[in-house]
Parts: sequence; C-alpha cells; structure tokens
Amino acid sequence: MTQTLILLFHPDYQNSRANRALAEAAANQPGTSLVDMQALYPDGRIDADVEVARLLAAERIVLQFPVQWYSTPPLLKAWQDAVLTRMFYIHYEAEGAKLASRPLLIAATAGNIPEAYTPSGANLFSLRDLLKPLQATAHRCALAWQEPFLIYDARRADAEALAAAADHYVARLAQLETRQAA
Repeated sequence: MTQTLILLFHPDYQNSRANRALAEAAANQPGTSLVDMQALYPDGRIDADVEVARLLAAERIVLQFPVQWYSTPPLLKAWQDAVLTRMFYIHYEAEGAKLASRPLLIAATAGNIPEAYTPSGANLFSLRDLLKPLQATAHRCALAWQEPFLIYDARRADAEALAAAADHYVARLAQLETRQAA
C-alpha cells in the first residue's frame, strides 16, 4: 500500500519553480508516491479505473497545485468529476466508503503575497477561503481535512526560499504521517 500519495496537478510543471521544489523534495521521502497528472493525462481524459485503484491503495492523499484564477487547474476539476463522482455517487459502497477518514492535504502555491489574500487586498478573500470548495469536497467524501499547506509569492521566491518551503513541506508530510499513526 502506498503510504502517502501526492497527485500533482500543474499545467506547466516544466516551468514551475515552486511546485517542482516541493514535488522533488517530497518524492524523495520513503513511502511517498508522486504522480504528475498533467504528464499522465495531457489530453485531459482521466482513466477512472487507474485513479480509483491509486486512491484505494493510499493511506494519505495530497493534492498539489498552483492556484489559478481563484481555483484549481482544470485537470484537477476533471479528475474530481471523473473519479470522485464515480467513487461517491455511482460506486459508493464498493469504492467511496473505503476512503473514509483518510487524511486529505491540499498543497497549493499562489503567485501573490499573503497581504493580497485579505478583505482589503487585491484578491479580496483569504487563500483558505478560496479553497473552501475542496474542504466541502473532503467533507462530502468523509476524508479527514488537514490544514492546507500554502506557499505565497511563489513566482518571486528565490532558491533559498524555495528550499526552505520544500523543507517545510517534507516536515508537514511527516507530521501528517505522525498524526495518523497515533
């Protein structure tokens, strides 16, 4: 069984500095499986059978992505529609119910500074508020919502800041493991 499954949804991963730093650090951790979903499904057609099996084999689930226009990348939404709809509306007893209480961590990067995500900032809402649809999804799927791991100002972060963020990400994943093992 895969212990920690990280599903990376980035439409331009090759040019991402922040998501790449996080993903590369996390992928080197024992018991962690990282899947570049855009590379796997460049045409956007999700293989629901494969994805359901992948989820059922995981103890912990991480969705990693850049926030784009206050939302997730399109492929993540397509994945939700194909996989979660199947698991929780069509085959609940055989599939969806088996995921109950598994932790879900959102790891999201944002291009702007934290102050931009305030009521008086450019984005009007906090990043946590913008992620509420994912929290509602976790609730509906009986997944254990974890406090999101958020990186701000990702576009301008230098190598030192990205290395520190990657270290914090790995530590956060280890805390997720510790919390579930207790």
